[in-house]
Amino acid sequence: MKPFRTVEGPAIPLDRVDVDTDQIVPKQFLKRVEKTGYGKVLFHDWRYREDGSPEPDFVLNREEFKGAPILIAGRNFGCGSSREHAAWALADFGIRAVLAPSFADIFRSNCFQNGLLPVNLPDEEIRLLMERALQKPGHRITVDLERCRVTDEAGFDTSFEVDAFRRECLLQGLDDIDLTLKHLDDIQRFENEREAALTASKSGESEA
Repeated sequence: MKPFRTVEGPAIPLDRVDVDTDQIVPKQFLKRVEKTGYGKVLFHDWRYREDGSPEPDFVLNREEFKGAPILIAGRNFGCGSSREHAAWALADFGIRAVLAPSFADIFRSNCFQNGLLPVNLPDEEIRLLMERALQKPGHRITVDLERCRVTDEAGFDTSFEVDAFRRECLLQGLDDIDLTLKHLDDIQRFENEREAALTASKSGESEA
């Protein structure tokens, strides 16, 4: 997993509340098992018309927001089903941080597992950043995980809280598999000792 320390760039203002995971990645795209390739279907039903052409008014299709690494959204972002594909799609699209007043718990956990930083900020601060991004497309925001601060080019500066364990995992780029592999020597030693004990036990049974 790519380490997260500081991300800086334009912010995408998605001025909607209760954005559920079926909107982030519709159910018809859940058949694939790879984590990659979901960026092109992110917000598919909002991003494309019925004929498959891009919806020009949708924020992700606007030229000034292409490549933006930060998404600003309304409350209860990521509600609905527990599909991890939602986090995969955001990450594959290039989003590194999502700012919102609140997140669904499972979605929030999936973000941390996939190198995304969900940042809770008060409604009034999200509203301020949202308005600035809407009024000035390309408005730049910095999310600093090392200092746990969000700033912007207009002087906004605030702190945010994040679980210490989750923060350290993001800073080091560690998911659950990486954390397990850090104990590989201990795991291997346990397996060797267990195998030796089983062999000795079987040998004793044979002699008896």
